[in-house]
Amino acid sequence: MKKIEFGLYSLGDYVEDAATGIKISEQQRIEEIIEAAKLAEKYGLDYFSVGESHQEHFISQAHALILAAIARETNKIRISSSATIISTSDPVRVYENFTTLDLLSNGRAEIVAGRASRIGLFSLLGYDLKDYEELFEEKFELLIRLFNEERITWNGKFRAPLNDEVLYPKPIQKEFPIWRAVGGNTGSAYLAGRQGVPMALATLAGAVSYFNQTVEAYRKTFKEYHPTETPKVAIDTWLYVDETDEIAFKKYYKYVDHAFRKSNGTGFSRSGYMSTLDIRNAMLVGSAETVIQKLVHQFETYNHDRHFFQIDLGGMKFEDVKRIIKTLGEVIIPEVNKRLGAK
Repeated sequence: MKKIEFGLYSLGDYVEDAATGIKISEQQRIEEIIEAAKLAEKYGLDYFSVGESHQEHFISQAHALILAAIARETNKIRISSSATIISTSDPVRVYENFTTLDLLSNGRAEIVAGRASRIGLFSLLGYDLKDYEELFEEKFELLIRLFNEERITWNGKFRAPLNDEVLYPKPIQKEFPIWRAVGGNTGSAYLAGRQGVPMALATLAGAVSYFNQTVEAYRKTFKEYHPTETPKVAIDTWLYVDETDEIAFKKYYKYVDHAFRKSNGTGFSRSGYMSTLDIRNAMLVGSAETVIQKLVHQFETYNHDRHFFQIDLGGMKFEDVKRIIKTLGEVIIPEVNKRLGAK
């Protein structure tokens, strides 16, 4: 059995607790994200990542700074963005930030580059939403080149030209990992395969079989264009564990719904939530045993390399977040590894 890697991701949502209405300070929210990373390392997880979000109800606008704090508070766990919104960022500054992070973390940094699921940051940062696709593709290609070429000459539409430039500082890792974030769009998965980069796929709710179409499209294209290389897939899911399926199902909906109402303006579909406990549903909600069965099903379907879990959603109390991280590290991951290794 190939080694399976597990990690946590946070998008830094910052809202009042859906259950109690209590809202902690911004400082405490950031401290909790850092503490979650330390707990992930303590319980043996491989990765911790923080996404970039610029809207109200989020705290991770400067996600690279939070990752730098995590780098100094941890020793072994790899740290990554989830995702860096490359469309509205300068790839040169992203290079500088993350090579510095690599030095601060002694070679543990990675980038997941994405488009943005919340589009308010385009006007905030001075970009036109009509350039949504073109911005991402141009800047993502440039980002890859910046990490792979010693001297760079480049000309594009959305940034000033680069003329035989050398960037600093240099990362510890000779092959710096850059993943392409995909939100279920097979067209984006196709481009990830064509580029020969690893793909991180968000699978928040819905049938595993549906999301597998995107995984298969990526792998097929990757092998067509890069037959001697190996494609890599990461799957991102929500996670909530409680004593029984019934308790988990009842409690978690208010967090998902609350998070959606704050970030998107509309709640999470109740009808879409009703099948959550089905083993074939991507959302990881239930007792530890149900989540184990769901994860085994997903690994058998996707045959992916990494699995990332988001726990801190909808203002959830940090005591619950800590409890779930502990259960994940001590119960769920060891049992998933055991069952998959036995097949």
